Amino acid sequence: MERVFNFSAGPSMLPVAVLEKAAAEMLNYEHSGMSVMEMSHRSPVYEKIIHDAESLLRQVMQIPDNYAVLFLQGGASTQFAAVPLNLLSENGKADYVLSGQFSTKAYQEAQKYGDVAVAASSKDINFSAVPKMEELKLREDADYVHICFNNTIYGTKFPYIPNTGSVPLVADMSSCILSEPVDVSKFGVIYAGAQKNLSAAGLTVVIIRKDLLGKARKETPTMLDYKVMADNGSMYNTPPTYCIYIAKLVYEWILSLGGLEKMKERNEQKAKLLYEYLDGQNYYVAPVEKESRSMMNVTFVTGNADLDKKFATEAAAAGLVNLKGHRSVGGMRASIYNAMPIEGVEKLVEFMKEFAKNNPKI
Repeated sequence: MERVFNFSAGPSMLPVAVLEKAAAEMLNYEHSGMSVMEMSHRSPVYEKIIHDAESLLRQVMQIPDNYAVLFLQGGASTQFAAVPLNLLSENGKADYVLSGQFSTKAYQEAQKYGDVAVAASSKDINFSAVPKMEELKLREDADYVHICFNNTIYGTKFPYIPNTGSVPLVADMSSCILSEPVDVSKFGVIYAGAQKNLSAAGLTVVIIRKDLLGKARKETPTMLDYKVMADNGSMYNTPPTYCIYIAKLVYEWILSLGGLEKMKERNEQKAKLLYEYLDGQNYYVAPVEKESRSMMNVTFVTGNADLDKKFATEAAAAGLVNLKGHRSVGGMRASIYNAMPIEGVEKLVEFMKEFAKNNPKI
C-alpha cells in the first residue's frame, strides 16, 4: 500500500526524510554495530546523540542560555501534575486559562495542590475562541499562570502571548511547538508531548527558566522533580532513547529547510489554502472564530452527523486518513503539522469539493 496523507492529531506524520534516515541507520548507527534502540544511554555514542539533540533544539528555537532543556517521559499529561509540584510552592496560588479540554485537565490536576483559580474560560462558547487578554483575571501573587497555547481538539490557538508581568507563564505547546518562531524568554516553562511536531510518541520536552528550578514541593516524586532531571542531563534513569534520536533527526530536517521562519511560511500556506476554501463555500462550517484559528488543527462540520461519518470513511478510502473529529466534538479535524506536505492539503480540498458535489444536503 502506498503511503497515505495522515491527518491524525497525534501520533502524527513524521517527515519522510527523517523516516528514511532512521531506516538507513536502523541496524548499524554510525558504525557502532547496533541500532540506537539497542545501545546503552551511558555509552559515548548515545551521549553524543542526546547532547546533539539538545544543542539542535536550542539552535532551532533560539533557547536562551538561562533555560534548561529536559527530555522526559509520561506525555504532556504528566506535566499537568509536574508543573504544580515544581512551581506551586511559594504562595500556593496559580491561575489557569481554560481554552479547551487539555487546559481544563491541567487545571483539575493542579487543584490537588493549592489555590488554583480560573483566570478565564471559553467553555460557554464551546471553546470556539481563546479568551482575550483583557478577559484574563490574573493575580499578582500567583506562582504561575498556565495556558494551552494550541487546542488540538477545538482547533484554536492563542493569537497572542499573555502578559503576566513578573509571574512566570507556563505553556503547553504540544500541538504547535516548532510550527513557527516563538520568543522563549516570554515563558517560564514550555512543555510539549513529542508526537505531533517533535518526534515519535514517548518523549516529552520541557524548557524551563533555570531560576525556577529547585522549588519543588517536598512531596514531589523524584522522577517529576525538574532540578533532579536538569542536574542529571535528563538521564536520572533511562530516557526514551530512540524518541530522542528521532527528535534529533527532526531538528536537523527543520534546519535543512531554513529553520522556523521557513516552517512558518510552509504552515501558513497550508492553513491558508484550507481556510480560504472553507470561507468561500457554504457546505462545510468552520466553527472557530477567525482570530483564534489554529494553524495546526483545522476543524469543520457538515452539520449532519451521518454526512460527517460518511466523509471520514470515504476520505480514508481516498488516502486521506484520520479526519474524524475528536469524539467530544464530532465533525472533522485536519491536523496539518509540520510534516504534512502541501500536496496533502491540496488533495483534501479537492476531496472536500467532490464530496460536497456528490452529497447534497437535504
